[in-house]
Amino acid sequence: MTDVLWFTELGLADLEQVGGKNASLGELIGNLATAGVRVPEGFATTADAYRRFLQESGLEAGIAAILEGLDSDDVTALAKAGTAIRDLIREAEFPAGFEEEVRSAYAKLTEGHGNESEVSWAVRSSATAEDLPDASFAGQQETFLNIRGIDNVLLAIKDVFASLYNDRAIAYRVHHGFTHSEVALSAGIQRMVRSDIGASGVMFTMDTESGFTDAVFITSSYGLGEAVVQGAVNPDEFYVHKPTLAAGRPAILKRGLGEKALQMTYTESQEIGRTVDFVPVTREQRGRFSLTDAEVEQLARHAMAIEAHYGRPMDIEWGKDGVDGELYILQARPETVESRKASGTLSRFVLNERSKVLAEGRAIGQRIGAGQVRVLTSIDQMASFEPGDVLVANMTDPDWEPIMKKAAAIITDRGGRTCHAAIIARELGIPAVVGTGNASRVLTDGTPVTVSCAEGEAGLVYEGLLDYTLHETALDTMPPAPVKIMMNVGTPEQAFSFARLPHNGVGLARLEFIINRQIGIHPNALLALDGEIERPAALSDYTVQQIRERIAAYDGPRDFYVKRLAEGISTIAAAFAPEPVIIRLSDFKSNEYANLLGGPAFEPTEENPMIGYRGASRYLSESFRQAFELECEALKFARNEMGLSNIKLMVPFVRTLEEARGVTELLAANGLSRGEDGLEIVMMCELPANALLADEFLDYFDGFSIGSNDLTQLTLGLDRDSALVAGAFDERNPAVRKLLGMAIAACRARGKYVGICGQGPSDHPDLAEWLLEQGIESISLNPDAVTETWLRLARTGDKSAV
Repeated sequence: MTDVLWFTELGLADLEQVGGKNASLGELIGNLATAGVRVPEGFATTADAYRRFLQESGLEAGIAAILEGLDSDDVTALAKAGTAIRDLIREAEFPAGFEEEVRSAYAKLTEGHGNESEVSWAVRSSATAEDLPDASFAGQQETFLNIRGIDNVLLAIKDVFASLYNDRAIAYRVHHGFTHSEVALSAGIQRMVRSDIGASGVMFTMDTESGFTDAVFITSSYGLGEAVVQGAVNPDEFYVHKPTLAAGRPAILKRGLGEKALQMTYTESQEIGRTVDFVPVTREQRGRFSLTDAEVEQLARHAMAIEAHYGRPMDIEWGKDGVDGELYILQARPETVESRKASGTLSRFVLNERSKVLAEGRAIGQRIGAGQVRVLTSIDQMASFEPGDVLVANMTDPDWEPIMKKAAAIITDRGGRTCHAAIIARELGIPAVVGTGNASRVLTDGTPVTVSCAEGEAGLVYEGLLDYTLHETALDTMPPAPVKIMMNVGTPEQAFSFARLPHNGVGLARLEFIINRQIGIHPNALLALDGEIERPAALSDYTVQQIRERIAAYDGPRDFYVKRLAEGISTIAAAFAPEPVIIRLSDFKSNEYANLLGGPAFEPTEENPMIGYRGASRYLSESFRQAFELECEALKFARNEMGLSNIKLMVPFVRTLEEARGVTELLAANGLSRGEDGLEIVMMCELPANALLADEFLDYFDGFSIGSNDLTQLTLGLDRDSALVAGAFDERNPAVRKLLGMAIAACRARGKYVGICGQGPSDHPDLAEWLLEQGIESISLNPDAVTETWLRLARTGDKSAV
């Protein structure tokens, strides 16, 4: 019986002989090479060889004796037992036949690589209970990188074997019901990809937070990928839309620039454990993405091919070789958290109060947890950790797992969404905030905190124990509603999660929210930097420098604005596809535009911005037209180039028929013509003039989306933000109802779309029922009101009874 098998001989059927990781590498090589998926060559030792090593060396009985009666929750006893077993394994001799086979395979492997000293190897662990669809064992055993020479390879294999009895591996097997003696280990010896001078990372064939399956999520950083997995760096992040990529169109939904402060690279040492180290990344490199768009999309194609072959969501490690420039797949395993969740029930955590934010990072888990802070600087402090504490550390590795399962939440200074802390938090079902940068310094032991990962991509650590609620919705028992229920979605980072709610699309996606959160710079300031408009004296050199730093990762100011805006638009459109997504053109008022970086240099001071320089009149003005054309460019890219044809446009605050004609002509001049490629353009009906001249306005638009908030305040002549008169604000006022009725009737008479996107229908059930009687086509609500309003309206009867 052979002790060594080549990757080219392996497939998934060999899991019992070479473990999940090595079997998967063989499966990839044997089945996906024709699809362009590159996997570095190598060989694996067998599980039979590992078992024979334990038997012939007498280790089997010694290990069993040490583990007998061990309480794996006693971290001190666990550490003592693990150390004793690992020492026994390292001191034992390999069987002679085993060593001979490894030496022979290594000699064959190194043929054709020139000088042996110029090529190095990864020695990876692969357990027979690892990388299964229902048990990840991620990071449980060791991997050794940049190993040179056969003697060091043999030493690394022995360390890999010993790592089956790492403290965390022992505890993990106990907690998941695996018998220690049933799990065997295979070592994979694989050519190193020179990602130490390239880039590497992890990708998932689904969004790891929401479970959204139509996107590939990719993380990337300079150097060896172990830095990303360990959480030592905050990597770049990318989302790629699978259907768009499959159609051969530009498909990147989002680019997130990571800090990438460190890079794991090779050292000159050949001593096991000292062959790699961290070096700082230059400021210039940190300010650029570690992958090109073409490389991101190529990785996503590989991910889709791997997922299609395996028939399930996958977790994949990859590397870019800095010598040949090629992209390689290093590992592929089933995703074991989101893909196993029951799809029939939606759980949403809602924070009911707020307090001072003590720290902020990347949210993991879409949950909320609370407890007392416990800052740990070393695993030697684990015994002091109490169940229900909030674990705070610079970063975690698999050795921390025995206490991570006791934590109410996890907070780290470093790491991204695919680091060890994030993976384990998801698996344990607890919230984590990673990559805070300073949590271990600003949070103190014993401080009560609430950790919220339920507010988008940002994970927030609040002072004190705050009240929160868990809402659970049985999605498979939702009754039909008598009207289309759509959603108001302001932030792209929550779109994937919101799309899990019952819905008929997005009735209002505010472009100004995307501009504020994802761009933060006044568009005219960017045009001035590009020389497309004159730079005003009020735009200071200091502000210009700030802008240049923010946009450094992009090919200039225009590219930054258009791409960032297109990313936000396309993320929302992709999340809710194929349902319609109505994008409202930017509706910042002058005081809100002035809050953007560079804004004060371009915005007037108005006494009443609410009824001032906004909406259609702003788009048509000479001072803003070129900025508006940037919006058009982003919308055209998302709709026409990416092919997200479910995007519809909404024009806000159209005062006159002349403005209606002018803005539709301006949109057409920028490649957004009504009816072309099915494009629909609706108007926000929010002024009394819009309802009074509804039929005339409809000559220029494909329907109305009623903005009941502005319509009410302008009809009643009150400022809804003023506490002195806000009590009179009521969408049910007879005058407001009369205008609502006129708008709805005009649309129905012309056979055009009519919906409402204000809060009135969710705040006032009687108004919702009245709107149904008038023939409203859709009601668009904030996400937190969707389920309750849906159920309430469902009780009014089906649409045929309206």
